[in-house]
Amino acid sequence: MDLEQLSSRGSALEDPTDPSQAYQPFIIMEELMDKLKVLKYGEEFIKALKMRPLNRYYFALQTNPGEQFFMFTSLAAWLVRKMGRQFEQPQEYDDPNSTIAVVLDATRDLGIPVDFAPNKLKQGYGRYAIYILNSLADKAMEHTKVIWKKPKPPLEVETEEQPIDDEAELLLEKIEEEMAAEDSDDDEDNLLHIDDLQNITNINKSLLESQKQEEMLESNTNSEEWRLELERVLPKLKVTIKSDSRDWRAHLEQMKQYRSSLQEVMSSASSQLQHLSTDLGNSLNKIQSRDKFLNSQLEPLLYQYRTVQDELAKISEQYREVSGGVSERQKTLARITDELESVKQEMEERGSSMTDGSPLVNIKKAMGRVKGDISSMNVRIGVLEYCITQARLRDKDLLQNELTPNTV
Repeated sequence: MDLEQLSSRGSALEDPTDPSQAYQPFIIMEELMDKLKVLKYGEEFIKALKMRPLNRYYFALQTNPGEQFFMFTSLAAWLVRKMGRQFEQPQEYDDPNSTIAVVLDATRDLGIPVDFAPNKLKQGYGRYAIYILNSLADKAMEHTKVIWKKPKPPLEVETEEQPIDDEAELLLEKIEEEMAAEDSDDDEDNLLHIDDLQNITNINKSLLESQKQEEMLESNTNSEEWRLELERVLPKLKVTIKSDSRDWRAHLEQMKQYRSSLQEVMSSASSQLQHLSTDLGNSLNKIQSRDKFLNSQLEPLLYQYRTVQDELAKISEQYREVSGGVSERQKTLARITDELESVKQEMEERGSSMTDGSPLVNIKKAMGRVKGDISSMNVRIGVLEYCITQARLRDKDLLQNELTPNTV
């Protein structure tokens, strides 16, 4: 699903008295850099004009006002051209006022509100320059139909934990037992364990029960030979008991040992702890007595500090209330100052045009030419009147000559 286009934080300049506005240019500058990357300014602007790439806070901090102003005007011109409009590339030695006027005219034509003085853009950095560039970048993204989409997180593949097979545990236990048996001494091979004795006893009982019905056997062994054999085998008949870690008797013995060792340690440490406790109590009593003494000595100062702090809070509140009106008056003063500058400029232009004598000289020259034309026209009129008079006289003479013979 397509998302709506990101709303520009710099669409309207906010109250500068807000403390958070000190960090607003940095945030808007980061958004502007992301938009410029989407508009491919690296290939179409940086490489085409052979400029250095911008950092993420280039227009938020003052580094080189001349370079920043040229970069600002060049980037604004590129964004306007990105929307298919005509805009000449600004040069480094152009008049800043005319360049700013052209940029603001193009900005107003695009429907972007501009409610600040043009001289705010002369420094080439700050919240006003970032506002203009951010607004132009938004318009360029709308013109190029850039669409923001929801991020798609990578799919997580669930891995099922395979249960540990009981047979594997049994095999592991068998391997450990075999390794323990290999590491044991060779003498242990001849040891007779308690479990072996029990097994031998059970086997003997079964044999006796099976041979119960059989006839009794008589031993042919001599007692001396039996005694010698017993003496020979007796050193090899060793009974060992395996210690089990889960046996409660072993834990009980360990607990008894730990208890006895703790009692021995406590007998020597109790006197030291008692002495330490006595020293700590004395130190605490001294600290409490000194604390009370300091409180009694500092009580007037603390009361005075609280009263001064309350007065400071009241004065700070009054200052905030008054500063709001001062900021509004500063805005009004800036607007009136700009209007006064424009009126002064217009008056200077009119005064320079009034003191200039070239129009009067031109008027006098024109009047001389007009008078000359009038005099020449008068001469022509006189000549024409003379010619007409001569023609009339000639016609009159002719009429008289024609009438005279008839009368005779």
